[in-house]
Amino acid sequence: MLTYSQSIIIHEALPKEYRDIAELLFPSDRFSNVSIGKAALAFADILGVSSDYKRILNAENGELRGFLNLFQKNFDLLIQKTWVEQSEKEYKEELQDKIPGFIADIEAKNYKKTLVDFSIILEELSYLLFGAQSRKSDFTEYTFRIDEQMGLFWYYGQQLKNFQHHFDSEDYCDETSLKAILFLGICYLTNF
Repeated sequence: MLTYSQSIIIHEALPKEYRDIAELLFPSDRFSNVSIGKAALAFADILGVSSDYKRILNAENGELRGFLNLFQKNFDLLIQKTWVEQSEKEYKEELQDKIPGFIADIEAKNYKKTLVDFSIILEELSYLLFGAQSRKSDFTEYTFRIDEQMGLFWYYGQQLKNFQHHFDSEDYCDETSLKAILFLGICYLTNF
């Protein structure tokens, strides 16, 4: 888990125009009374996935199933396109093997578990995409220099890991809020 000072450094790496919205979703000190759903919608907008996000957040089972299948296909394509050393191919396959269970947990509406699992999946994915750079304290800043939306997404991934202990708090305890936060990342990776 990130230390408080590392979290502040990551937060400061955000471009100013994104900082206020990110602060509503992942506050640096304590949670505000702002609806997590509204903050997540604003975050989805700056990630460039707001139309899919709105649609899938309220989707019925059939439409959700189709979207999750698309997520899995896109995730598999992304993993297949990563170049890894021969010794890391098993690592790549293990990550792909996690996705069916992850999707089953989403369909079972086990959002606390899926948020924790998703933070692990994102950490592993960042390693496959960026190598050792993904483990450095300036990783978020590094991704912002590549592309602002991508940087914001990896900021989101870092914050999921950092805020896992808050998922049991009153602000994050309801399933609607947990689902709202989870589906931000799902929508982004589906459209990556």
